[in-house]
Amino acid sequence: MTEPISYTTEEIAKLLKVSKLTVYDLIKKGELPAYRVGKQMRVDSTDLEAYKLKAKSGSTAGGAAPGRLGGGPAGFGAADIHLPPSIPVSLPVSSVDANDGVKPLVITGQDPGLDLLAKALEKRSAKFRPLRSFASSMDSLVAMYNGGADIVSAHLYDGDTGEYNLSYIRKLFISLPYLVFHFVTRKAGFYVKQGNPLGITSWEDLTRPDIRLINREKGSGARVLLDEQLRLRGIIPSSINGYEQEETTHMGLGGRIALGQADVGVGSERPARIAGLDFIPLIAERVDLVVLNKPENREWIGLLREALLSAELRDVLFSLGDYDLSSTGQLIAGSEAGL
Repeated sequence: MTEPISYTTEEIAKLLKVSKLTVYDLIKKGELPAYRVGKQMRVDSTDLEAYKLKAKSGSTAGGAAPGRLGGGPAGFGAADIHLPPSIPVSLPVSSVDANDGVKPLVITGQDPGLDLLAKALEKRSAKFRPLRSFASSMDSLVAMYNGGADIVSAHLYDGDTGEYNLSYIRKLFISLPYLVFHFVTRKAGFYVKQGNPLGITSWEDLTRPDIRLINREKGSGARVLLDEQLRLRGIIPSSINGYEQEETTHMGLGGRIALGQADVGVGSERPARIAGLDFIPLIAERVDLVVLNKPENREWIGLLREALLSAELRDVLFSLGDYDLSSTGQLIAGSEAGL
């Protein structure tokens, strides 16, 4: 009898076109049988095919289509938000890897400083394993509400208050205890070709017929910033050439402009420089970190605060040259459940 082919988690991720984090989530929930060979997890081809058949029939745990969110609080619009496959929407925050007793900590967001934060956390304790997910701010907050993220980075602008993040967090986590720590302040603005040949300097310029926008995806901080600025100025999004064209990363957005497929986009400063573009600063953008203030999280929250306040992390963030770190690690807001 022929033995079934076995796959590594990396191979399974490529076959299913999802992240390794999603594969680990499926294994932990028992939806995808796996076994360990040395330090590697393996999945037999027969078990993979069985999972795919169950997924097609809609009989996998949770019953929802992959990446589709549900269960958000009333009035928040969660039914209209989709998660990329890198965020497991039903992974309990308190889960521990049964194989080695290490708790994964899912850190969301695209800012490169978060990778440095993950490394600083990893050095502080072998009991926790930081895992990175590159989900947008809004999607990440909803994922946390549903138990699928531990440390969420957010940069969501509120045009009515002129502030970042807190109004969104308070609306979503009305019944959950949370803490908000400041991470970094950075500049947000326009990406344009070198020399800014079209002279793009204001939000109103986006309505010019000779300008092509490349937008970020719904739920991203850059998209929220753009939409809020348009709303405040009474600009109808459909009047902007290219508004419906989207990229899911700052680098993807910058690449489209560098290739001449668009003239302008909205994002943070560093990716524009990397892409060889000019950057027109428009606003100081606050990036904050959100955690759930639960007893089972207190140990790693303490390590997070320690890492944020450490000279080690500040020095390496400062070396990137794009951040204001004067308030890094400061507690911005906190809530107890039901208050």
